[in-house]
Amino acid sequence: MAVPFLSSSLQLTPTSPILFTKIASPINQIQFNQRTCTPAKPRLRLLRRSAAAAGTAVTADQTEGGEVLLNVKPEDENHEEMADYDWTEEWYPLYLTRDVPDDAPLGLTVYDRQIVLYKDGEGTLRCYEDRCPHRLAKLSEGQLIDGRLECLYHGWQFEGDGKCVKIPQLPASAKIPKQACVKTYEVKDSQGVVWVWMSTKKPPNPEKLPWFENFARPGFYDISGTHELPYDHSILLENLMDPAHVPISHDRTDFTAKREDAQPLVFEVTERTNRGFAGTWGREKDGKGSNLLRFDAPCVLQNNREFEGKDGVKNYFSGLFLCRPTGQGKSMLIVRFGVTKRSPLVQVLPLWFWHQNACKVFEQDMGFLSSQNEVLMKEKVPTKELYLNLKSSDTWVAEYRKWMDKVGHGMPYHFGHRTISLPKVPPVVEHAPAGLIAGLSASYPAKGGIGTMHAPNLANRYFRHVIHCRSCSKVIKSFELWKNILAGTAVALTALAILVVSRQWKAVLLASAALCSAAAYACVAAIKLNTNNFIRTHRRL
Repeated sequence: MAVPFLSSSLQLTPTSPILFTKIASPINQIQFNQRTCTPAKPRLRLLRRSAAAAGTAVTADQTEGGEVLLNVKPEDENHEEMADYDWTEEWYPLYLTRDVPDDAPLGLTVYDRQIVLYKDGEGTLRCYEDRCPHRLAKLSEGQLIDGRLECLYHGWQFEGDGKCVKIPQLPASAKIPKQACVKTYEVKDSQGVVWVWMSTKKPPNPEKLPWFENFARPGFYDISGTHELPYDHSILLENLMDPAHVPISHDRTDFTAKREDAQPLVFEVTERTNRGFAGTWGREKDGKGSNLLRFDAPCVLQNNREFEGKDGVKNYFSGLFLCRPTGQGKSMLIVRFGVTKRSPLVQVLPLWFWHQNACKVFEQDMGFLSSQNEVLMKEKVPTKELYLNLKSSDTWVAEYRKWMDKVGHGMPYHFGHRTISLPKVPPVVEHAPAGLIAGLSASYPAKGGIGTMHAPNLANRYFRHVIHCRSCSKVIKSFELWKNILAGTAVALTALAILVVSRQWKAVLLASAALCSAAAYACVAAIKLNTNNFIRTHRRL
């Protein structure tokens, strides 16, 4: 499978289905340095330090007696290892910094906690609980006035550390009550991503804030996008760490994904700690794993590589997946792929092209993953009772669910390999008012996050990606504008051609009208490409 952004000398293509979503397949000629997946800064070597502290030794998983299933030994089944864990004492990825609106609040969620993110008058990022202390209205439905966040229900205004600075209904001689404040959360802008520390009891731990060494390298170029998805973050992570499905699910998405390439894989777990795991994988016929995968708590998955070009210069590749749980049955993903040496095609094609290609890949898996989420909620049993994991394809999935067995007790809910805790808070479902006007308004959602004036349909590409991407939103608006200009010009030229007498001028005007019509149609096709879902050929009417 091709790896995006790399030099064309390696015969790698940028249209690979893993461009924004999948783990790169093995390339025999490339030698990988496992250390590249561990940031160089001492504070960031979380897995290695945790492994030493825990004193756990990890050995490679071997296939014994020709077994093909990932069966758990009885002695391991009876040994329930638990780790201290509190899901709030972690950093969660909120948004790409460049996509945070400058002039509107942004409503977001982490598990079932609703928060609001905005930029104050100085451009500083602020994060509050998305609830006005007056009458519990959503602050994300408010507006920014002079750098302060105003609740649009009664006009209460908040700034800085959540202090209320204005209540229009309060007498001039009265003081604002001390209780009129909002709960705040610490946020950090790190390497182009906004992170939030969810605990309000313990101060933020800077050592837990992820740092990715390759993204700090000079000349490192990345293409990043945000996607909101209609299934649980644990199912999303399973999908992202599953290389075996790529040739089947994404067959012919580009010429490198072919179902006939589906084959047994080999996996080796090199680290296994309370904060995640790491290992290598590759094709069985190659005899060893040449790809490195690393999962870090709470929801960071990465793949890094080193390779040498024809000029002998060492280059670096990173595939980074930052997953945020947004409530049971929902998740948000920030996908970042980067490299120090880009292929010529990546430099030519626009950003929106890569984003819509990523959307297509998600849509190819969406039906499977949504139904998987439904079955887990319906059956209410651990995954060992439901999954039939193979050693030659599902090792990372099993490792991830076993990690959840260790720490799931510290999460709002979890589905582990042998343990389970169901969500106590049902998912929040937004409903739009009925009628034609409501339907139209749902097609043009307000800037920012999920609001009550529209119904976000996560099965729709527009709501999953475009409203979260400033670049794609601008592109669609530009295509809409040009479509209208070109269509109007075509009509005017056609009318003028009817009025003129000269045949020569008629031909020129009609030809010009035809060109304008073709260009307008191209704009319509581009808009459709960015907003319409991919449908498999055998499913099309």
